[in-house]
Amino acid sequence: MAVAGKVRNLLFRRLTATTQLGVNLGLRAVSSAVQDEASRAAASEAPGHSYESLQVTYAQKHVLHVQLNRPDKRNAMNKAFWREMVECFNKIGQDSDCRAVVISGAGKMFTSGIDLMDMASDFLQPQGDDAARIAWYLHNLICTYQKTFSVIEQCPKPVIAAIHGYCVGAGVDLITACDIRYCAQDACFQVKEVDVGLAADVGTLQRLPKVIGNQSLVNELAFTARKMMADEALHSGLVSRVLPDKERMLDAAFTLAAEISSKSPVAVQSTKVNLLYARDHSVAEGLNYVASWNMSMLQTQDIVKSIQAAMEKKDMKNVTFSKL
Repeated sequence: MAVAGKVRNLLFRRLTATTQLGVNLGLRAVSSAVQDEASRAAASEAPGHSYESLQVTYAQKHVLHVQLNRPDKRNAMNKAFWREMVECFNKIGQDSDCRAVVISGAGKMFTSGIDLMDMASDFLQPQGDDAARIAWYLHNLICTYQKTFSVIEQCPKPVIAAIHGYCVGAGVDLITACDIRYCAQDACFQVKEVDVGLAADVGTLQRLPKVIGNQSLVNELAFTARKMMADEALHSGLVSRVLPDKERMLDAAFTLAAEISSKSPVAVQSTKVNLLYARDHSVAEGLNYVASWNMSMLQTQDIVKSIQAAMEKKDMKNVTFSKL
């Protein structure tokens, strides 16, 4: 215990003694392009969403855009981020105007993962008088951080991840909790945790196998921390589309979000709930669940409106559905 404590203290001192370590190597000032992007987003900031690490805007009617907004820190996930994501998506889940969400990263990359500089004290100097108490503290801490991404999965609104540049470590935990993933050609994915001496513990090891359906590839990525580039991500099923650059990727993501948001929110949100349930249960259990679900949801007026629009060959974007 004494030796381990000395090692943790040494690592903590080294991490906090320099601003050039870990994921924040070579940090640069925000580019003018990033500043322009931030200015455009600020003009339509969503009411009730004011954060240190995120920027939330209404990209278009019924579509929210959540940006990881620490471009000068390569969108590294600091303490504020882990707290604010939960607050943000809990609010989105209750926002009756929102029907779809796009999540992206401001600046040159999606995210460099956990902010080691900011988070070091939590893990390298844990609270507790003995091993048992330290273990309880760390268990509670890990469970708290797991909620940061589980809240995305639990949000009834479909969430589209739009990834460009690096998506490292906890970034993979984040995107695997999303419903749909698009990426730019320059995207690079990395399950980085083994390179910093730990097993991924906030979602990747549980969700990635179900996302790509290839346990051998998951094991390879998780054991080696090797990089997966955009084309391999598409081939493996991690993403469903690869676009030439960030701008066109975001355009495609917002187009998809607009298409989703034009449908009945009862139908779309019910579909997400049942897809997630089916993923973790048998076929028989999933069928029973959706039967119980739809015995009430089939009574919605959205069905009448949707059928009428189809008969009249009316664009679904011109159909008005009640808020949900």
